[in-house]
Amino acid sequence: MHKVTLAGIQMLIEPNRPESSSIPLQSSRGESLRKYLRIGVDIGGTFTDFCGWRDEPGSEIVSFKVPSTPPNFENGFRAGFERILDLLAPQEDEIALVMHGTTVSTNAVIERAGPQIALFVTKGYRDILELQRLRLLNALNILERRTPPLIERNFVFEVDERLLREGELDKPLNKNEIAELAKKAAAAGATGFAVAFLHSYANPDHEILARDSIREALGEDTRVSLSSEIWPRMGEYERAIAAVLNAFVKQRMDEYLGAVEGYVKERLPGSHLFITRSNGGAMSAAEARAFPIHTLLSGPASGVTAAEFLSRSIDEDNLLTLDMGGTSTDISLIRGGRGQTSNAAEVGNFPVILPVTEIEAIGAGGGSIIAMDGSALRVGPRSAGSYPGPACFSRGGSEPALTDAYLLSGYLPEALLGGAMKLDRDASVQALSPIAEHLGLTVEAVAEMAVTVATSNMVAGILPYLARQGVDAEDLTLLVYGGGGAIHGPLVASEIGINRILVPASPSVFCAMGGLVSELSQDVLASVQGRVLDAQAVSSTFAGLLVNAKEWLARQIGPETLTGSLIEYWAEMRYVGQSFQIDVELSHDAVHDADFPAMMKAFHAEHLRTFSYANPAGAVEFVALRVRIRGSLAIPEISPSSTTPPSGTGHSDTRDMRFNGTVFPAARIYQRDALGRDSRIAGPAVIQQVDATILVPPGYDAHLDAYDNIIIFKD
Repeated sequence: MHKVTLAGIQMLIEPNRPESSSIPLQSSRGESLRKYLRIGVDIGGTFTDFCGWRDEPGSEIVSFKVPSTPPNFENGFRAGFERILDLLAPQEDEIALVMHGTTVSTNAVIERAGPQIALFVTKGYRDILELQRLRLLNALNILERRTPPLIERNFVFEVDERLLREGELDKPLNKNEIAELAKKAAAAGATGFAVAFLHSYANPDHEILARDSIREALGEDTRVSLSSEIWPRMGEYERAIAAVLNAFVKQRMDEYLGAVEGYVKERLPGSHLFITRSNGGAMSAAEARAFPIHTLLSGPASGVTAAEFLSRSIDEDNLLTLDMGGTSTDISLIRGGRGQTSNAAEVGNFPVILPVTEIEAIGAGGGSIIAMDGSALRVGPRSAGSYPGPACFSRGGSEPALTDAYLLSGYLPEALLGGAMKLDRDASVQALSPIAEHLGLTVEAVAEMAVTVATSNMVAGILPYLARQGVDAEDLTLLVYGGGGAIHGPLVASEIGINRILVPASPSVFCAMGGLVSELSQDVLASVQGRVLDAQAVSSTFAGLLVNAKEWLARQIGPETLTGSLIEYWAEMRYVGQSFQIDVELSHDAVHDADFPAMMKAFHAEHLRTFSYANPAGAVEFVALRVRIRGSLAIPEISPSSTTPPSGTGHSDTRDMRFNGTVFPAARIYQRDALGRDSRIAGPAVIQQVDATILVPPGYDAHLDAYDNIIIFKD
């Protein structure tokens, strides 16, 4: 093994071993508390990323990538975990807190690869999955079709029971009926069950009785998902689809997490496996196995958590994040150092009505296929995926992808990961040649055209998103990460008018970094729509939710491991007569003191901020109340680098690059490890490092900041 020192980053490189980096950081944890290892893992389609850190002064973050091993992703996890243990060298009796971001549940939904599920509904609601909300995605398209349900109609069973709106009993549930239906479903092939009865958000008793009856009939290990346990709010379709999604991915996640958790505890006894979740926090593996629906946005949300951490650490309050992978690009917004949240998302064209980190996906990634659509060039949404991948990966892919266009435009070198991954330029030329011949252009011109089309696709998604948020692009810094973020992000910034781009020290493992700084987090909700509440009733409901939230946190890990906790009070509120509501954060004083005027003032202010309108004299109603609890763990702290970077520019090579129809001959290539603090790089140029390629477009300059991030700015 030999050690190469970069500017503020230490790289450990072994022949035939994954590259790894170390960032000097400090602990935020008190000296009197037990020390832990923290390990962040993010599994993608192509690579599985690892970050590791020991909770002690002067500890460094080590990071690296190993190939993912679809469909058995646990094999890649094991390979990387062995490597991280080698690097961290656990001491005797030292345990690890492992934060794992995963796309296992998401892929299962998108690919519709799950077991046969039976859904139990209230009599008269058998067609709930087909009827949905009677809405079409595009009402102007007469050929529009709704997403086919995950469950066929003959596996939806009506139960002759009924609760009223406030949860009062109208018709009791017959346990014998449930048992007979469960046996019938199992005989037809159902191996998992979802239960979504009318008004169970107000009273879960019937759903609980149904679960007990199913397990009495079929065995205690029968997997049953209850809508009232997952997210007890109004909306019979939304609760039904949540129960179905949870049941659909439960077996796969149970098997996967069971294998991973058993392996972690065997290799490092006493360690804890946590799963990053869609709201930006994390939960125990046991919780994730019971409620895997909360992991559907696990990986992207972890990246936003890392962005929040970086934002606070370097005083960059307003960021637009751009996480570009092989299939899609995810964008999100950090305002005032905080990520934005939403009560709705979409996975596999199914609505997920849960508190989630607000992330918008755009169908453009490094694997997006380039093809002709009539007389127009199209990039994506179809993707080459990880395997076979773009043609230049030499894995059997013959269709051109956006990564091939990067290579032919001069943005990528002909080997990635420090030379470990060769790119085949001839394969890219061969893949793009039919399109070039059809258009009467060179393959290089078609490659540049494809990059322009992909940029337009991203801009078409980003600008409406910023408009809905009421944000001007010029007021933001673009934070780029993911495999392709540092290549394409600067091109997008140039197009939409963002003048400052931030590239973290290790952009390609940034989501794994989010695992190192994640908190344990849970949202507990009470639906109160239709109830007339005074301030005391609001405060009393919050008090009950707080008890449940604290009980949840106590189940995740022992209190001796936590460094603190934080409580947030949220209310979904609206003017009486509105058909939509907004999320309003209420102060602790307003809740504890039952201060109704303060609650109303907070709502009017948030309505004004969101819609530029408020009516302080208007009647207001509560739709739902929610408590979010955050349990803090030891995390690293970024500090200005104490390493003196080398003096000089790090210029190592040149190659031709293409931008906006212009060829820039002999554009400069720089090595990230040789950049001096005094370096100022004028675009067009490329900065090359082991785990990323960073593009500096024409009209932009770049330099190294005090935290070893690369700042690209309009010159």
